Order: sequence, then C-alpha cells, then structure tokens
Amino acid sequence: MSSENLVAEKNSLSLDISQIRDCLPHRYPMLMIDRIEDLVLGESATGIKNVTVNEPFFQGHFPSKPIMPGVLIVEAMGQTAGVVVAKTMQLEKNGGLVYFMSMDSVRFRKLVEPGDVLRLCVKKERSRGNVWRFAGEAYVKDALVTEATFTAMIVL
Repeated sequence: MSSENLVAEKNSLSLDISQIRDCLPHRYPMLMIDRIEDLVLGESATGIKNVTVNEPFFQGHFPSKPIMPGVLIVEAMGQTAGVVVAKTMQLEKNGGLVYFMSMDSVRFRKLVEPGDVLRLCVKKERSRGNVWRFAGEAYVKDALVTEATFTAMIVL
C-alpha cells in the first residue's frame, strides 16, 4: 500500500451500522442512516440511506405515490452531522448527545422514492464551544434533492 493511500485512510473514515449506533442514540424507526463514508473528523462526512418501501412512513406518505418526507431527509442530514460531532468529540465514550437547534435555508428540489439511495453530504461551517453549524446537501444519483443549513448543540 502506498504512503498516499495510508494518508487518505488516516484522514477519511467509513462506519458501518453498528459503529453508527455507537455514536447516535437513534434506533428503528428513527435511525435514518445506514452507512457513513468519507468521514473527516471535525469537518465532514457522507451518510448513506437506502430508501426502501418497507419504511413505516410510506404507509401514510402517500399510499398511492410513496415519497420520503422532506423533514426526514433533513433529519438524516442531521444524524450524519451528529456522527461527525460524536466521533470528533468522542461522545460515545462520555455519553454526550447532539440536538438540533435550528434549520435554515431548507430547499426540497426533487422527490425521494422507494429504491433510491440517498447520499447525505454534510460539511461543518463553524463550531464554537458546544454549538456546531453545518451545510448539508442530499443527492439521489447526481441529482440534488434537498439542501439545508442547520445548527446543533452538544449536551454532555
């Protein structure tokens, strides 16, 4: 393995579902991410959500044309950012939690349907003490489906 690959591995992490569960308190049906890719501590990550027709919200949203509720897409972005914060601050060791404080400039561009793979790209804009601000974008394939900026607070 080249030294270039070693540097990339040190700077970018991937997490499976059990590692995500170690970082977040969410469980079914509210755990909205299946995998984390390209995690750069203190900076950014990409969350992956495999959208299936078996999701409980599809029973009522909408039975004849199932689409993923936009607020749950933003929640999935927030959970992806929560993993960035949790891994950076080692919250899984000290029991801290990450809470939404605000959501701004939320835009829903396209529908998300069963069978889609949602890529949730979040990047830290700033952090000050226990408050972190992120910019997030959600994609299906190469199409931007949702974007938002949001702020979270860490409570220890």
